[in-house]
Amino acid sequence: MKKRRLAISALVAAFALILTGCSNSSDEGSADGFVGVILPDAASSARWETADRGFLQAAFDAAGVEADIQNANGDKEAFQTIADQMLTAGAKVLILVNLDSDSAKAVQDKAAAQGVPTIDYDRLTLNGSASYYVSFDNEAVGRLQGEGIKACLDGAGKSKARIVYLNGSPTDNNATLFKAGYDSVLRPMIDAGDYTLVDDQAVPDWDNVKGGTIFEQQLAKAGGKLDAVVSANEGLGLAAVAVLKKNGLNGKVCVSGQDATVDGLRAILTGDLSNTVYKAIKAEAEAAAELAIALLNGEEATTATGSVNNGVSDVPSVLLVPVSITKENVKDVIADGFQTREAVCEGIEDLCTANGI
Repeated sequence: MKKRRLAISALVAAFALILTGCSNSSDEGSADGFVGVILPDAASSARWETADRGFLQAAFDAAGVEADIQNANGDKEAFQTIADQMLTAGAKVLILVNLDSDSAKAVQDKAAAQGVPTIDYDRLTLNGSASYYVSFDNEAVGRLQGEGIKACLDGAGKSKARIVYLNGSPTDNNATLFKAGYDSVLRPMIDAGDYTLVDDQAVPDWDNVKGGTIFEQQLAKAGGKLDAVVSANEGLGLAAVAVLKKNGLNGKVCVSGQDATVDGLRAILTGDLSNTVYKAIKAEAEAAAELAIALLNGEEATTATGSVNNGVSDVPSVLLVPVSITKENVKDVIADGFQTREAVCEGIEDLCTANGI
């Protein structure tokens, strides 16, 4: 917690913290301000609350820096309101996971006008003004998804295949990059006529319920005959799996994902998902925290060795390396401490044992 000014009592300080939503602050923050973090939602992927929040908080706590971590819960107006409250309360750096580029750019413009730098976390804000960008090589994520789908089809002896694309939100630049990645792997087979792309749809706001509805339409369009679903994350992949189960097709159709959630890894082991992508979120969170602390202290960061163009400028970037996950290496995600064996293996102990977990 920030050092209390001498003129303010402990009671008033506590009350002020409640009003400004600083419920995640550390005990020994900087006297020069705090870092505000806005996460996007809790529905599109479990990662934001089960992984990113905790890893970010731990990194700031370890450095003795105060952080206020809040979640916009998929609401762009709430995103703006949280940012305004943080700036009013004295945030000196903002870390943003945008809901779309336009609303995040508005926040970045307002922050810049007040001399507050921003960091794009996981998702790049197009035409924004972020000082840094921390994420994974997202085209590489997509390539791993496409390669996993192809490997699944090859393993099933399917040189001819009917596939659909279940893409992420059209307002998320990451979704564009994921698709570019998996399409680069699968397009040669599509163009050669070996794979038939039956349908290609984006899911607004990464909404898993909408994703399930869209996939039902895709399956109907395919006449119930599909070989693969190239889904952009596990939330959408599992929504597709639920539809496949209703039609007795789960485990018979290759389905991709990403995020290595507990439910996703369990689906890999049961064969409902064919492949996913593990992104070491702890490393991502620590990289973002390190950059934020450097900005807070007025120091130049040396870890942003790459750059990504956001449409108006090249943003110094930290881009981490994703890892493809199938049954054979689910154990690596657990060994890395990202998920626990107990959570992944509950009720499927035999599958875990068979796969060396």
